[in-house]
Amino acid sequence: MATKLVIGNKNYSSWSLRTWFLLREAGIEFEEHRICLDVDDTQENIAQFSVSGRVPVLYIDDMAVWDTMAIAETVAERWPEKKLWPADVNARAHARSISAEMHSGFDALRAKMPMNCRAMGRKVALPADLTRDIDRIFSIWTDCYKQYGGDWLFGDFSIADSMYAPVVLRFRTYGVNLPESAYVYAKRVLESPAMQDWLAAAETEIEVIEHDEVGQ
Repeated sequence: MATKLVIGNKNYSSWSLRTWFLLREAGIEFEEHRICLDVDDTQENIAQFSVSGRVPVLYIDDMAVWDTMAIAETVAERWPEKKLWPADVNARAHARSISAEMHSGFDALRAKMPMNCRAMGRKVALPADLTRDIDRIFSIWTDCYKQYGGDWLFGDFSIADSMYAPVVLRFRTYGVNLPESAYVYAKRVLESPAMQDWLAAAETEIEVIEHDEVGQ
């Protein structure tokens, strides 16, 4: 199968990272096409690939799939040997639940701690809604660590890990203090070869998206 992934800026595009990280950790080969976001011709360029007007979009041969969760489910179906959901039915339901929770929730985290891979040591205010989001993520990670052990949220790598990978980078950028179990998990994500490659590429980008440059 010919597989092509269309993404946005690696420094800022958290949804692009989710799909890219999933494919890399799963060992699925793909061609990468990057579109610079937040410039005059962004929408024109995206429209060549995505009917939704958003990235990421994954092409498998001539079939386009958009939206991160739809892409993840499609990848799991097309490459069943990669075992991207846990085998146990209860663990699989748990993994789907926390993946969907990330996909549809955590609005304060997204708005007040945008992903910015190049930035370090940024400080932002921590209002109640943002603190609730952070605490909920800590609870998710800790619960998974206690229940399943292993290096990843469900022992082996799964779609759930790809959904939370950008959160690890947000916590790194804004210096969020992590409890022990969350620290262990974040370290595992950051040290993965796939994440190291993403961060190295983000460092080479020169574009700046001003509304994502928050904190001091």
